[in-house]
Amino acid sequence: MADAIARTGALEGRFLNDEGITLVRAEPATRLLLRAPETTLKPLSKALGLDLPQRPKASVSRGKRAALWLGPDEWLVIDENGGDLMEDCASVSAFHSAVDVSHRNTAVLVSGPRVEAVLNAGCPQDLSLDVFPVGACSRTVFGKAEVILWRTETDAVRVECWRSFSDYVFMLLEAAARDR
Repeated sequence: MADAIARTGALEGRFLNDEGITLVRAEPATRLLLRAPETTLKPLSKALGLDLPQRPKASVSRGKRAALWLGPDEWLVIDENGGDLMEDCASVSAFHSAVDVSHRNTAVLVSGPRVEAVLNAGCPQDLSLDVFPVGACSRTVFGKAEVILWRTETDAVRVECWRSFSDYVFMLLEAAARDR
């Protein structure tokens, strides 16, 4: 019998620590794309253990679980503890749609004093702290890839992207980091 080929994670071994910027692959996480009407938010929030945000660019987190507002009825829920988000949502009988996108998405953690400059090399959005404060999130583009940006600290942003675009996103981030 042939030996099985071990599957490596997206961006396995990718890392950059340059002057004023660090790029590192985020640890694997459970991710859920959630769509629900306003009338369903209370039971879903209870099941997920956090209040789903209802304002544009807002996020909420509790421990290693977070919900990012993507649209009037859409959220990305991330659980870095590998919790069963689908099971949590399945306990809610009210109308909603929950899709596990854990294997579709990956993330790059971008941090350091140059975080805004590096991200703005490929993103047209104003990422200044005044406009995009800690906790802000947004679906946008980086280069030619759709990404979700989430400012987790003053000088740190989580860049969520599809696995199939992750090498492109990481290489573009590397190029921007090296271009002073």
